[in-house]
Amino acid sequence: MNRSHIHYWKCDRPAAFHGTETQTDIENLRPQILTLLQSFHPGLTINLTDGGGQGNHRTFIADIGQEQRFVRIEDGPEQDDYIETESRVQESVRAAGVPTPRVYQEDASRHKYPFAWQIMEVISHPDLNHWHKQGKLDLGHTAHEIGAAIAQWQKVPVAGYGPFQSGKDKLTGYHTHYADYFLLNLDRHLTFLTEKHFLSTAESQEIRQAITDHDFLLSLPQGCLVHKDLALWNILGTENHIAAFIDWDDSISGDPMDDFSLLACFHDGSVIAQALAGYTKITPLPTEYRRRFWLHLLRNMIVKAVIRVGAGYFDRSDDFFLISSGSNGSDLRTLTRSRLRTALHGLLHDHEIHTLK
Repeated sequence: MNRSHIHYWKCDRPAAFHGTETQTDIENLRPQILTLLQSFHPGLTINLTDGGGQGNHRTFIADIGQEQRFVRIEDGPEQDDYIETESRVQESVRAAGVPTPRVYQEDASRHKYPFAWQIMEVISHPDLNHWHKQGKLDLGHTAHEIGAAIAQWQKVPVAGYGPFQSGKDKLTGYHTHYADYFLLNLDRHLTFLTEKHFLSTAESQEIRQAITDHDFLLSLPQGCLVHKDLALWNILGTENHIAAFIDWDDSISGDPMDDFSLLACFHDGSVIAQALAGYTKITPLPTEYRRRFWLHLLRNMIVKAVIRVGAGYFDRSDDFFLISSGSNGSDLRTLTRSRLRTALHGLLHDHEIHTLK
C-alpha cells in the first residue's frame, strides 16, 4: 500500500496500533532473518539477539563474525514498503552532513520473505532518553545540536507535501498542497478522542475551530524535510554528544517549524529556545514562526493523544520509554491533556515560545 491517505502511520494505518503495543512473540521471525543474513555473509557464525526496540518495528542485533548489524523488520499486514523510502531519506540526510546509521541493504518487495527488512550499521551508544532519565544529559547543549541538525536536513531537496512516494528518484510527497496533508484525518482523530472520553465535545470543537481560523498558515510555498518523530529516544549518543539520528520512518515534506513542535511535545520552552538558537546559526526562522510552531504542536499532540489512548500508553509504568522516572501512565495522560491545551492557547494568543512550561 502507499501512504497517500496517511497523516501519521502509527495511528492511521489500517492495522491500527500494530507494533505500538508490547512487542508480540517474534521467535518465528528468527530462522528467516538468519537465512537472510547468511545470504550476505555465507559461512560466518551469526548470533541474533533482541534489538530492544519499543516502536512499531521488530528489531535485532546480529553478531556476524567480528562485526555487528542492526536489523529492522516491518511485518504488518498492510505490506507497507516505506522502509525503502526511509533508507533513501536516511542516506540523503547523511549526505547533508547529519549523522545517521549507514544503510547496507533493504528490501520491501516481500518476494523472498514475508516482511520488509533493513540492515544497518550499529551505533554503539544508547538513545539520549537513557541519559535524560538518569539526569545525566546536558539537555541545553543537546537541544542546540538538534536545532543545528534540523537546519542541515532541511536542505535536503524535497517536492510536494506529506509522506514520500515510493520508487521516485526525488523525495516527492503525495500531496500538492500542504493543507491537504495537515488536515488529513483530523476530524477522524478528534472524533476518536471524543468517543474515548479523552476530549469533551466542546473541547474538540474548540480545537477544530482554532485550526480552521489559522489555516492560512498552511499555505507553504515550498516544503522541507521533516523527521516527524523527533524525540530523545530517536537520537543516539553520549551525555553531551549526538552520534546519530535514527528512525526516519515517518519523515515527510512539511513545515520548517514542525520538528521543533515535536520536541515541544516533551520539553519546555527553554529547551526549544536552545534548539531555535542552534537552528538560526545556520538559517533564519520563517515568517509567523510562533503561530506555525503552536499550530503544529497542536496537531502533533492530537496525533500523540490518539496513539496513547489507542495503544494503552496511559496504563504503562515508568519502564516504558515515554514515561519519566517516578511517573506513571496517569501522569502521562495529565501531561498529554495539558500540552494539548497549552498548544491551543499558544496558537490563539500568539504566545512566545519560551513561555511553554
